[in-house]
Amino acid sequence: MVVDISQMERYEGPVSQSLFPQFSIVLLGIGLVLTSFSIIGAFTSSKNRSFFKEIFNALAAATFLGFGSVFLLLWVGIYI
Repeated sequence: MVVDISQMERYEGPVSQSLFPQFSIVLLGIGLVLTSFSIIGAFTSSKNRSFFKEIFNALAAATFLGFGSVFLLLWVGIYI
């Protein structure tokens, strides 16, 4: 069975390459804001901190920073 590459359709990703800069800036910005809230809350709050609130904040910040980093790498041409 021979596959003719010239008749195959080109694959295009679900996200347009022109949106990589916007996604990276927005996602990294949200991640940095959530990280700063976590750091400020750790130093300024009293001993009545909620463990689950801190874990949720850390997971959300890590998620946004992770996806923002992926789009930043895609933006500069490092296709992972």
